[in-house]
Amino acid sequence: MTIAYAKRLRGWRFILFNVVLSLGHMIVLFNVGAYIALLPHVAGDLGGVLFSFTTWGQTYFIIALALAFPIARWLSGFVGGYRLFVAAFVVYAFASYLCAVSDTLGLFVPARILLGFSGGVTLYTGQSLLLKEYSDQLKMLGLGIWGLVTLMPFTISFPIGGLIADELGWRYLFYLNVPLALAIAGITGSLLAGRGFEHKPAYFDGIGFALLALILGGVQTILNQGNDVDWLDSPLLSTLLIVLLVAAPCFIIWELDEAHPVFNLSLFAHRNFTIGVICLFMGFLSIQGLMSVFIVQLQVLLGYSSFLAGMAYLPMILLAVPVNLLMHKLPQGLDARLLACLNLLGFSATFFWIGLFDDPGSFDRLFWPMLLLGFFLGWFFTPLTKLTLHGLHGDKQIRAAEEAGFLRLAAGAIGITLQGVVLFRRTPFHRLDLADHFGGRQFASIDAMQGFSSRLATAGLDKSRVNGELMAVIKQQSTLLALNDAFLLASYLFIGLAGLVWLASPTYQAPHPTPKQEQADIRSEEIIEDL
Repeated sequence: MTIAYAKRLRGWRFILFNVVLSLGHMIVLFNVGAYIALLPHVAGDLGGVLFSFTTWGQTYFIIALALAFPIARWLSGFVGGYRLFVAAFVVYAFASYLCAVSDTLGLFVPARILLGFSGGVTLYTGQSLLLKEYSDQLKMLGLGIWGLVTLMPFTISFPIGGLIADELGWRYLFYLNVPLALAIAGITGSLLAGRGFEHKPAYFDGIGFALLALILGGVQTILNQGNDVDWLDSPLLSTLLIVLLVAAPCFIIWELDEAHPVFNLSLFAHRNFTIGVICLFMGFLSIQGLMSVFIVQLQVLLGYSSFLAGMAYLPMILLAVPVNLLMHKLPQGLDARLLACLNLLGFSATFFWIGLFDDPGSFDRLFWPMLLLGFFLGWFFTPLTKLTLHGLHGDKQIRAAEEAGFLRLAAGAIGITLQGVVLFRRTPFHRLDLADHFGGRQFASIDAMQGFSSRLATAGLDKSRVNGELMAVIKQQSTLLALNDAFLLASYLFIGLAGLVWLASPTYQAPHPTPKQEQADIRSEEIIEDL
């Protein structure tokens, strides 16, 4: 059944609608970045749990955000995009309240999952609602606005989140969500009340979705808890691994035979899609993971306040926004492989630079590498997305864009825990190495620490206190060296990805679609541009 869509909004209603939907988009993405800056505060306030436990609230949030996309695609055909958008923001407000009042991790993590799922629904439906209000001539303007809003929270969310944590308390991040989310739902519902929609009842691959959720949730649970429960020595994680080993082939077999799969595995038969997805997945895994681990360690290891740690990321916005706008104006004839290769090599050089950081008190040394990191972040997605979608048309192109975005989100969650694993494994190595070197265990004739502590004891300082302070310095330096290892490892990974893109087909050699495919490409351009 098709119901006529009303005339587009005009005048102040159009402006208000743009502001409200952009604000809603920003709020959801803001919670992705801002929560990372709050981790030390959350850990201390939820019963003094380990920092690794509080990352569950972030990783499961992102996984739920990704899993919401296929559900939103299906539901919007039944109830309409704007109704689904309004309902999702009401749920978002409720989930935010649960996060704010949580006193235990057992309540907080499920509340964050609900928050991520409802937020993912708003991200999926919000863009299509916005673009329906733009004429065909102005759709690129709408996409540009949406793209800017998408990028900004990942740069300004860290300092703002840190400021909220330091001045108001971490719970106010979620308390503030409640009135804002309800206002967005109310204003959007009022502006679009009575709007019709095209009723599209569609088959939903429930079994495929359940298997996909099981695999993603299982992998994330193993990574989340591995360091704390000694991996497969834990009965829970070993049992979960067996379940995953059974579920993964079942998922592949089911999806390959499914007429309407929740995840179209046949897309991996296209070389450019496979290579592009690998680069997007591994690249964003490293970027999201390193940014998250670094901002936490600036607070825990180097004593930065949450606000000051967030301010270290602020220089990224100076170049990220203009470069992102410029990338959409580049000539279409440029080979995306060249742009992607240069971008990945730039990330490699930047991560190598940050990996040389060795002065805990030198805040200003972070400005220039973070400025450069923003430059390359501004044009990370565009060439790789173009590379990924090259040779695909119509509905298949839309589906490829959605699945690439889905995997990119999942990579962000996995990256946070994987970088934590690198830090967890390398810190004891460097601590033992420093203790051996300075404590005389490596060369018996050289015992710098013993001599230094003896001199301080002779000067009247308590020897046990001196040794404790020296051990604290070794602990700090060993963790800093482990953090550097994580950045250096990512630097080498990006060199490999820069070489991998050249195995893809060149994008300047445009395939020759049929006229029907060309028309489908025009219809799908709106969705692809943002994803």
